[in-house]
Amino acid sequence: MGKTLYEKVFDSHALRELAPGQYQIVVDRHMLNEVSSPQAFATLRERGLRVAYPERTFSTSDHTTSTLGEPEAVDDATSALQIATMRSNASESGIRYFDPRQGEHGIIHVIAPERGLIHPGMVVVCGDSHTSTYGAFGAVAFGIGTTQVRDVLASQTMLCEKLRVRRIDIVGKLAPGVYAKDVALFAIARLGAKGGVGYAYEFGGEVVERFSMEERMTLCNMAIEGGARCGYVNPDATTYRYLQGRAHAPAGLRFRQAVARWEKVRSDPDARYDDRITLHAHEIGPMVTWGTSPDQAVAVHERIPVAAPALADTLSFMGLESGQHIAGTRIDVAFIGSCTNGRLSDFETVAGHLQRGAYRVAASVKALVVPGSRAVHDALAASGIDRLFTEAGFEVRDAGCSLCCGMNADRLSGQQRCASSSNRNFRGRQGSPEGRTMLMSPVMVAAAAIAGEIVDARQIFDIA
Repeated sequence: MGKTLYEKVFDSHALRELAPGQYQIVVDRHMLNEVSSPQAFATLRERGLRVAYPERTFSTSDHTTSTLGEPEAVDDATSALQIATMRSNASESGIRYFDPRQGEHGIIHVIAPERGLIHPGMVVVCGDSHTSTYGAFGAVAFGIGTTQVRDVLASQTMLCEKLRVRRIDIVGKLAPGVYAKDVALFAIARLGAKGGVGYAYEFGGEVVERFSMEERMTLCNMAIEGGARCGYVNPDATTYRYLQGRAHAPAGLRFRQAVARWEKVRSDPDARYDDRITLHAHEIGPMVTWGTSPDQAVAVHERIPVAAPALADTLSFMGLESGQHIAGTRIDVAFIGSCTNGRLSDFETVAGHLQRGAYRVAASVKALVVPGSRAVHDALAASGIDRLFTEAGFEVRDAGCSLCCGMNADRLSGQQRCASSSNRNFRGRQGSPEGRTMLMSPVMVAAAAIAGEIVDARQIFDIA
């Protein structure tokens, strides 16, 4: 019987079983941000410990930085301290810091792939749940807590359980105007926000095989929202083309040798899965969330389902009603960005539609475009895409997490409703306890910004 990629990677990284079901595993890459790492460094100092393998750890500040042009010019003393502490901890420990002062900043889940830091077969961790993004490369990647951040810093190992593996095949061909974000929201709606608890999700099928690396990153990024510990895609020629030539990828003969190794990491044809599910592309439309959990989503042409009494409070909070059409819901804010959809191709796709008409953001809507990294920001400027957005009424910002998490100056106010390309619609997620977040693809966000309400982007942009 063959093995899945997850089994191969886990087994090759497991040092020992310390307790029934609890294994000590080696970590290849450790990513740090300014929010979840300060306590871990403080604990190391208290115990007289040093970072064991600083060359395997990379860091940046992304959650609390400003997107107004001066990343460290923040409006909150705690945020300023977190950024300063991240800088000093990295410097004192010999850890590579992607420095905002040098224009290297951005969301860690965007920066790391750009620089070729993530390779097939790696175990990658970070004190952020959306570390699952890196699974797009055939890595086993997942978020960890501050205590585990401490353990990895001190030993380059951590304790974890071995997961079951669910294979999710997405078969067929997506209709025009349907994107990776829609696939992710559709899968979560079908399987539930807790459906993946105890699982690693392996994504495959014709749709995933045709996806670009950035589309695969979007899909794996959202695996955690379906309850899975991690999500991944088997590496293939698309993976290798993306990695070749990047700063931290092998070069020349070493790259060819690496590809030969990476090919062996793929799940075997006769691998056994604990569960297997098939989703059909023709059933997937442009998705929109209506509640306060990512699995509460419908296609834009559908009605909000008749909710159980337990969901009455959710609908009341969202200012929506059972049975009403999701289309036509007014919005106040539109946000295109985040580690889910803040990559260059996300903005290029929207720009491709904007340039075909005289589109303008509705007067009642504040629309933000926030690149996932300074490299993406610079690429938008070099291509003129930033001007295209600006002329349409969008405000193009500097790189950062921005309105995804509301831990910086970009926040909702009161009961503002936001059409967002981010990953979570939890209460208070975007900075206001009363703010209402509706998740969708970047193209759907742009269409909502123009219409002033949730609308089928295929109609706005004449996508057929």
